[in-house]
Amino acid sequence: MEKLLKPLGCEVRGVDLKTENRPEIIKQIQEDVTKHRILIFKDQGIVSGDRHVEISRWFGELESTFYKHPKSPHPDVFRVSNDKNEGCTNVGRSGWHIDGTFQPAPFSYSLYHMESVPKEGHTLFIPLTELIESLDKDTYDTWNKAWMVSDRRSSLVHPLIYSHPQTGKPVLCFHLGMTTGFIWNYKLPSEATASHEEYEALLKSIDSKINQDNGKYIYVHKWEPGDFIISDNLAVGHFAHSSTQAPRSEVGLRVLHRTTIKGTTPPKK
Repeated sequence: MEKLLKPLGCEVRGVDLKTENRPEIIKQIQEDVTKHRILIFKDQGIVSGDRHVEISRWFGELESTFYKHPKSPHPDVFRVSNDKNEGCTNVGRSGWHIDGTFQPAPFSYSLYHMESVPKEGHTLFIPLTELIESLDKDTYDTWNKAWMVSDRRSSLVHPLIYSHPQTGKPVLCFHLGMTTGFIWNYKLPSEATASHEEYEALLKSIDSKINQDNGKYIYVHKWEPGDFIISDNLAVGHFAHSSTQAPRSEVGLRVLHRTTIKGTTPPKK
């Protein structure tokens, strides 16, 4: 059973990811992730690290570039928490983003499972195509000529707006907390490095547009026990709410497991 969510996503019941291996069901799940961008599987109980990795492989090769917490159930599972003894803390709090902007090709999919659900600790998602389509012409033209410079590794440069490799729809390659600068009209005769003022203004513009009209495009996922999310990382931005780091003594233990799938297509105009 499926239930469409607004402004994006689809809630799925009646599928047990812990045992599902039928090729036709896996194919349908793959297609539905592309269609809905987020699939939220309910009532999954506790999904083991090994099984989380098996499900992830339905979507391609895993790529694990993160710190390996001692309590992670599998080397390819990123374990995050509001307690440093249980998982990595402050993850996803530096700004709205997609995962893997520091890679030549950002991660294609992200899969999340909440092993321990606190009273609070929401994850926020934003549909990138609708966000771009909501822009006025001047704002779109500014974003469209911008290329982000990653603050990690070899300072990779990616177009801010580009076409999703599967759907062809406009999406963003962005990380508001891991971008060291912007370049205007990269590799064109008019190429120029954005000034610090322009850099700050563009970051503020993106954040402002995401939160426009009281966040009408934002989907707030309030985790429940047994939730397992599969997301099209290239089509959806996300951000960890401040409550994800609320003290364990106040909201309880939060433990989230995440895997990421290696990207195959570098963003390009």
